[in-house]
Amino acid sequence: MQWTLVIPLKPLARAKSRLAAASGEGLRPGLALAFAQDTVAAALACPAVRDVAVVTDDALARRELVALGARVVPDTPGGGLNAALAHGAGLVRAERPEAPVAALNADLPALRAPELARALDEAAAFPRAFMPDAAGIGTTLLCAGAGTQLRPAFGTASRARHTASGAVELPLAGVDSVRQDVDTGDDLRAALALGVGPRTAAAAARLLIAD
Repeated sequence: MQWTLVIPLKPLARAKSRLAAASGEGLRPGLALAFAQDTVAAALACPAVRDVAVVTDDALARRELVALGARVVPDTPGGGLNAALAHGAGLVRAERPEAPVAALNADLPALRAPELARALDEAAAFPRAFMPDAAGIGTTLLCAGAGTQLRPAFGTASRARHTASGAVELPLAGVDSVRQDVDTGDDLRAALALGVGPRTAAAAARLLIAD
C-alpha cells in the first residue's frame, strides 16, 4: 500500500513559537523551514509513500518544498491545524477517493524513511491508526485507509483524543524518528541525538543550546 501524506505547516513567521526560548526569534523561522524540508525529504524517500501534499500559505515554504517534490496547496480554511489537515485530505480524496491518507507533523527533522515505512505498513492493517509523539501526549502520525475519513484531532492531549475516536495506537518500538517532533529546546536536543537531516543540522549549527 502506498500512502499520500498530508503535512500542515503554519506561516514560518508564526511557526514553532515555543522554540524561541532556545533559538531566539531570528533563527526560529529558519529552523521551522528546515524541519519541514527534512521531514518532506524523508517522507518522499519512503517506499510506502506515493506523494506528499503540504498545506501552507507561506510563500518561501511553498517554493522550497515544491523544489523537493511535494505538492503544496493553500490553507484555504485558515481554521488551524485540524481544519488544514481535513482540507488537504479532502483534496486528495476528491482526486482519488480510495487513496489511503495519513497526516504527518512537519516538525520531524530526524525522520527516517525506513521507520516511517514500518509505521505505515503497520497502519495498513487498520481503518484508522496513529503514532503518539515522544512525550506520549500528542500525535505525530494519523492514518486512514481507503474508505475511512481521517478525522484529525491534533493538539494538546491528542493521543487520548485519537484513542477515544477509535484509532488504533501503533507499536512504538523501532520508530523513534517518527515520534520525535520538535517544539522546545529539549525536543531539538533529542532530535539532534537521533540524527537530523542536513537542513536542520545546518540551521542548528547556528545556535548554541545549553546542556
